[in-house]
Amino acid sequence: MRWEQLFADLDSRFADWADAELMAELPDRERQAAGSVTMVQRCAGAIGRSIIVRTRGGRAHTGELREVGPDWLLLASAGEGETVVASAAVVALDGLTSATGMPLTVVASRFDLRLALRGIARDRAPVTISVMGARGDHGGRADLSGTLDRVGSDFLEVALHPAWEPRRASSVRSVVLLPLAAVDSVRSVPAA
Repeated sequence: MRWEQLFADLDSRFADWADAELMAELPDRERQAAGSVTMVQRCAGAIGRSIIVRTRGGRAHTGELREVGPDWLLLASAGEGETVVASAAVVALDGLTSATGMPLTVVASRFDLRLALRGIARDRAPVTISVMGARGDHGGRADLSGTLDRVGSDFLEVALHPAWEPRRASSVRSVVLLPLAAVDSVRSVPAA
């Protein structure tokens, strides 16, 4: 009988020590878990919410966050169409909640900026592309209007023409090659 009481007492103390040790480790575990969260996961927690995305070119895109890719965000704004923002161009996000989304699936993680832009090129929709360093004045931002002709592994080619005109040989002023790294955002031009 005394042995059972002794073992019960030791078992109770061991459980108390284990609980105390777990409570002491909890802040470290929480910091470690927070340290493994990616920007993509943080953004995925805000899908469906209105956010503001500020880019290195000084532009602030406001709209509902519709999709998140491994290196891009898709915003929809009433009257302004949809905008694909390159994650590499993002300097600040405003409007995120405390929610964190799940990591991208293996398939979704392969749908990078190049593939998103190839879909736009396939649709032949007029776009406005915000590009860093396209103006001569100390690397400022420029907005180029036209149609995406081709998206390569690290570049895209844009046929420059007025956004309200369809891409026709007679309306194309020139075709410009842009490194993907220079692209801040690509906004679809809403149909008039």
